[in-house]
Amino acid sequence: MRREDRAVHTTWKTGALAEASGLTVRTLHHWDAIGLLTPSRRTAAGHRVYTGNDLARLYQILALRGLGLDLETIGACLDAGVDPVRLVRDHLAEVDSALAALETLRTRLSRLSAELAQDGAVSGPALLDALHATGRAAAQATLRRHLNPASVRELAGRAASLGPAAHYHLHVEWPELYRRAARLRSAGTPPSDPAVRRLVARMDELAALFTGGDAGISAGVRAAWREAPHTMSGDPAADPADYREPAAYLDASRTTAPTPEGPHP
Repeated sequence: MRREDRAVHTTWKTGALAEASGLTVRTLHHWDAIGLLTPSRRTAAGHRVYTGNDLARLYQILALRGLGLDLETIGACLDAGVDPVRLVRDHLAEVDSALAALETLRTRLSRLSAELAQDGAVSGPALLDALHATGRAAAQATLRRHLNPASVRELAGRAASLGPAAHYHLHVEWPELYRRAARLRSAGTPPSDPAVRRLVARMDELAALFTGGDAGISAGVRAAWREAPHTMSGDPAADPADYREPAAYLDASRTTAPTPEGPHP
């Protein structure tokens, strides 16, 4: 029997498949329970037995999850008949993107290491290069947990088209808008207040510059900021609470009716 034929006819019990795939037995049981990955066979005693076809579906599940899709969406994609060529191509694009960011970081860290080895001193430009590359790699990794590769590429393309203004909007204006929201919240200003709604309007304008008005991408970016504001803002000292609480406050403003403004003198 040829090797590929043996692979097709090989079967795995749950423990063996969990070990080979890096998953837990509990995860495989859960995926079976929700119908995401149901083993093709059962033993007489009722134990799960996975086949080569099940293994192929498992790869697709893991690849789609790596692209940022949730389990419900993955199930819908697979049940609708996902194109395996496109799946592998998208997975490869995601890996290439991650490798490119790491290669940039490696190059700049190597330059920094060489300067340190030469005389123990580091030039300002080399240090800033390394810091920026580190920050970009971390921000990209955070975004990839909330957005699929196509959305991450769209964000990068729109940011590049903005030129130097992108840095100002992301690392100066955006954090300052959060700080203003925090001050209004601390002062007890209701989310429906016009001052808060003006902040929301400006933040949504900025989001549209980078997302093209795509609500899904905007939601993913906000989730990334809530998860890791220190990487998204480029400020390693940023406290997640400084962003999460104002973010909830701003989200409340988006969903409440506005308070009428008083007469202007």
